[in-house]
Amino acid sequence: MTEWLPEFPYHPDPVGTGAVVPSEVKCVRCARARGYIYTGPVYAVEEIRERLCPWCVADGSAAERFDAHFTEGTCLGEEVPLEVFAAVDRRTPGFAAWQETQWFFHCGDGAAFLGRAGAGELAAHSDALEMLRREARDGGRPADQVEHYLSSLTKDGGPTAYLFRCRVCAIHLAYSDFT
Repeated sequence: MTEWLPEFPYHPDPVGTGAVVPSEVKCVRCARARGYIYTGPVYAVEEIRERLCPWCVADGSAAERFDAHFTEGTCLGEEVPLEVFAAVDRRTPGFAAWQETQWFFHCGDGAAFLGRAGAGELAAHSDALEMLRREARDGGRPADQVEHYLSSLTKDGGPTAYLFRCRVCAIHLAYSDFT
């Protein structure tokens, strides 16, 4: 039997991003096969990757039982209350990145991860595209190389960008795996 997925405010479409997939695997935390399994990164002593249901991720019971974290890497943006950081780190599906994973914080809250994005997806989000452009220019890259790089971004390959939306002001934020 498949249940409705729990809500993840900081990762609103975990099925669409591939962090949660249909599966009849039993969760190692609750011992139930609920129709979905979390496939994203898990940082824990015990090997529990692809063995947790989204419900145990959402309610924090997986993090508590296994001392697990689902995002590991750099936090970008402003400082946020510990409760917000803990919600992103311990009760939100993470995502895999080619290099180190980064999560945005903006307006005193965690940003919502929308997924991987290529040049086509970024075209609809000029704010995110400008952020990537600034990041590349600050790294000393010439403008023509920056534009070539941005046009080469692909959603399903490499290089790719990771798109977020601020939950407060709705600005789009992005970073990419520069090579």
